[in-house]
Amino acid sequence: MAPAPGGRPVRPRVTELLLSAFAGHRGVRLPLGALTLLAGPSGSGKTSALRAYEALARLGGGAELGEVFAEPGACVPERARADAQRRRGFRIGCVADGPAGPVRLEVAVQAEPELRIVGERLTAGGLVLLETALRDPGRRTVQAAWHTAGSTPVTRGPLPDDRLGTALLPLRVAGKTPGQRRVLAAAEQLVVALRSVFPCDPRPERMRGPVPTGTGRLLGGCDNLPDVLWRTRTECGRRHALLVDAVRAGCSGPVAGLLAEPYDTGRRVRALLDRGDGTRTDLRRLGDGELRYAALALVLLTGPGVLGADAPGEVPDALRTLTVLADGLDRSLDPEQRVLLLDLAARTCDRGRVRLLGAVNDASWAAGSEGVTVVHLDRD
Repeated sequence: MAPAPGGRPVRPRVTELLLSAFAGHRGVRLPLGALTLLAGPSGSGKTSALRAYEALARLGGGAELGEVFAEPGACVPERARADAQRRRGFRIGCVADGPAGPVRLEVAVQAEPELRIVGERLTAGGLVLLETALRDPGRRTVQAAWHTAGSTPVTRGPLPDDRLGTALLPLRVAGKTPGQRRVLAAAEQLVVALRSVFPCDPRPERMRGPVPTGTGRLLGGCDNLPDVLWRTRTECGRRHALLVDAVRAGCSGPVAGLLAEPYDTGRRVRALLDRGDGTRTDLRRLGDGELRYAALALVLLTGPGVLGADAPGEVPDALRTLTVLADGLDRSLDPEQRVLLLDLAARTCDRGRVRLLGAVNDASWAAGSEGVTVVHLDRD
């Protein structure tokens, strides 16, 4: 797809994750490419970085703060001191690039004694487009000011303290002045960049047995893999054939097909490998690495319609990008499977519709791979 006028990318995408004060992170800026690996030892904050990205995505989709942060105290930096009112919190944000240029979002959240957003700032080109602040702790609102650039330079009004103000701007800003239209363009770009996120961490112990038939939308732990294969094999022959090719390369023994069939009088469905000689291998016989490899390949080769991810109907398909957050991306994989999966991810992400942010302990095996951004994290 051709870039937007001025050379800007057409599809909005998150290019930087900001962890100003979140869990074990302080003053951290993580550059994100189409395929990014967060590498570091246990305790370096890889999982918490993925959790922060997912939280921003859910807030961008309009979720309430309490739904996003079930345990907000765990997000507060361990050595953060409470103020005189016993308040402690955390700060996260991101940068999203697109037709409107780089747009920066910063959010300050109070976790204790009660959960609320106490400050938010949206900026682009050095101009503050939205800024909120908690003025009256006794009210469940923040005072917001957004750029107008008309007869009144700034418009002020209250916004709820339990939702991301940026996501609410399209409902509050009329778009009558150039300044208002700039605010709307920046807010919409950021929200679109954050939407359609799929956190994924396949759990082999939950993938081996038959599962009840359901929606055919893959869960983050890939527990319902057979049900999804039952659907994809009939709905999209081309993608299923690509999946079979990937499984053939990454699993031991011959693989002629990847099947799903009714089980237990049709109340459940199970998955099998067709060996091509009349032999069919139940998935319960596969190793952990083979199962994780097959599940991650399925994630990369399908889309939001198959994954249990938010697919916003108001966003044109040409602008959607699915971001996969894969914790422990290389867990249980042997060296050949790691390379095969990375190659599949690079080819998929290069097309622009999928982005991958994966966490690994050691990324030396990915060093020098084309199209891969490696970000090293260290224990403090």
